[in-house]
Order: sequence, then structure tokens, then C-alpha cells
Amino acid sequence: MTLQRRHILIGAVVALAAVIAIMLLVHSLGDANAKKVDEPAQRVAPVVVVARGSLENAITLTGEFRPFQQVDVHAKVAGYVRHMFVDVGDKVGAGQVLAILEVPELNAQVMGAQADIRRSQDAIRRAQSEMERAESTHQAYHAAYSRLKQASEERPGLVAEQELDDSMAKDKETEAQINSARAALSESQNQLGMAQATLDRLSALQAYAHITAPFAGVVTKRYVDTGALISAGTSSETQSQPVVQLAEWSLFRLEIPVPESAVPMIHLGSIVQVHVLDLNRDFQGRVSRFADALNDETRTMHTEIDVENPQDTLTAGMYAEVKLALQGKKGALTVPVQAVVQEGNEHDHYVLIVDDQNRVQKRNVELGEQTSTTVEIVHGLSEKDRVISAGQSDYAIGEVVTPKLESAPTGASEGQTGERK
Repeated sequence: MTLQRRHILIGAVVALAAVIAIMLLVHSLGDANAKKVDEPAQRVAPVVVVARGSLENAITLTGEFRPFQQVDVHAKVAGYVRHMFVDVGDKVGAGQVLAILEVPELNAQVMGAQADIRRSQDAIRRAQSEMERAESTHQAYHAAYSRLKQASEERPGLVAEQELDDSMAKDKETEAQINSARAALSESQNQLGMAQATLDRLSALQAYAHITAPFAGVVTKRYVDTGALISAGTSSETQSQPVVQLAEWSLFRLEIPVPESAVPMIHLGSIVQVHVLDLNRDFQGRVSRFADALNDETRTMHTEIDVENPQDTLTAGMYAEVKLALQGKKGALTVPVQAVVQEGNEHDHYVLIVDDQNRVQKRNVELGEQTSTTVEIVHGLSEKDRVISAGQSDYAIGEVVTPKLESAPTGASEGQTGERK
């Protein structure tokens, strides 16, 4: 074999070996790709960890602040306004004078009553003098009659019968004068009492000329000015005009409509948090009163919450929100509502969990209390179990997944009700 033919043979062998190597490489890559197609990648499953927490159902109600007390202050007597001491926005204390009226006729009546008292006092003094004189006269005539009677008894015939009869008549006459003087004195005393009662009544009416604040508060309206003639507030013939409007602002009533479903949860004395929307601040309130009856149209119960306003931060008409807890449970084993799947009737439920080998497993569960976001698991799960929280129909039992931990919702749920009026 020549050298040329030897080189050709060696080149053919090398080429054949290269072709075989390429074929082997292509075959191995095809097997790898086939394996990748046969073994799909693991899916990600959102899971939450079962834990114990508090379940709470709450409802948020919107209401409006009203003054704890608000009244139009009237005058009890008619007269002219002589002085006005307050205006809109002034803060006043209980008993503070708001205005003074000029009532000339009443002043004259008071002076007349005082004169009647003095006249009755003079009559009493005269009656007392008359009674003292009658008592003195009676004592003299009674002593004379006693002596004559004693002498007549000791020595019969010594004193004439006519003289004894006259002395006895004088004795009885003076005794009757005493009774008459006593009756006159009593009448004068009664007259004095009547005059004193009249003066007291007129003096009380005269005191009403000073119009005072019935409680501490703020003047919200002023109806009259100095010199205005106002009628008595007790008059039924005409519509009397008030002097001012006074509102108590140290304490407010928050009026809220409680829906029928929440009525059993309302208790007197309960402490609630009140959030004032315009101020973006929270205040503490107390459930102080409720109607104990439902409105036929709205099916709500009128409820009032007292909120203190020591710094005059609140204003009548402001809107606020109140969160009322309806029911709750502590230490409950909870999962999100969407993690539970209903199967068959309404009492059959299950969840999908991811076990320690990351395989999907099915667990039948028994439910307890429930809010809008969470549900209590009474039986079927333990703490730290990993539950698939969504898309349960996408996973097969026994499938291996990659768990992705998500945060569980809180155990509180809220409803919103109440409209601004």
C-alpha cells in the first residue's frame, strides 16, 4: 500500500468517528429534552400557616353630634330688655345673668304688697293691745265677782242677789271680750300671712326679671336686643319670643342608628371608640341610652353615646364613626375563609394542605365561628399546618408543589352602616 492510500484511509476513519460522535451527542440531547417534557416543573402554591388568634365581628356606624342639652331661654314675666350681657358664642356658667328686664308694673305691685304687710303688722299690734286690755278688765271683774260670791257663801244675805248677778255678768262679758280680741288678733295674723305670700310671689316674679342660664354652656342664638318688648313665657295667648338659645357643649350626644341584627349586642355603659372624621381624632364614648324599640321604616334602634368635650374640640353637627364589637372569641384556630371549600351539603367542608414533603393533601374540617375574612377550625387542623389559600381546584391530591407563604388576614371584620343626614 502506498503512502497516499494510507493517508486517505486514515482520513476516512477520522471522519467516520466524528460522525458517530455527533450522532451520540444529538441522541443524548434528545433524551434530556424528552425527560424535561416528561417531568414538568413544580407549581407554586400560596399557603398560610394555621395559627390561633382572636375572632371579632364588628360594625362601624356613622352618627352626628348633638348638644347634651339645648334650650331656648324665655322670660317668665313680660317687660322691656334693659340690659343684654351675652351674645352668640359666649360661654356662660350655671346661674349667670344673661339679661335684665324692666317691669314697672311689677315693681309697683311689690311696693303695694309691702304696704299691705305693714298695715297687717299694725293691725296685729292693735289686736294685741285690745286683747291685753280685755284680759286686764276681765281679771278685775272676775276678782270682784269671786270676792262677792265668797262673801255671799260665808254670810248669806250679806250681798244682794242683784249685785252678785251684775258682777257675774261683767265677769262673763269681759271674758267674751277676750275671745273677741283673740279672734281679731288671729285675723290680723292671717292677713299678714296673706300679704307676705303675695309679696313672696311678686318678689319671685321680680327676680325673674333677671334671666339666668339654667346650665353651663354656650350661647348659640340671640333673639332680642336692648329695648325689645318680650312677652311672658307662661302666656298661652301669644307666641312668646325667647331671649337666647343655650347649648351644653361640655358633653355631647352621638346619635347612631343601630341595625336590627346588632341590637342584642348593645349594652348600657359599654365603652366605645369614637373617630371624628373632620378632626381625624379618636375620643372615648359610653353607650348611655337607647330607645329599646326599632323604627318601623328603617329597622334601626336609636342609640346615644355620651362623649365628653373638655377642650371644646367637638362641635354640634360633626359626624363621627363608632366601631361596635358584635361578637368575639379568643384563642381560636383560624384560616382564611377562601381556604375552605364546601363539599356536598352545607356542613361538609375541606381544605388542602401542603405536608412536610410539599405534597398536596386533603383534610376534612369542622367549622366554628366565622367573620367576613376568617373562619374558626374546630376539628381537622393543627397549628402550623400549611393550608392552600386560593385556587384549590388547580391542584391534585399528592402533587408536589412549591409553597409560597402569605400573610393570614386578621380575625376582625367590619360592616359599615349609617348615613349622614
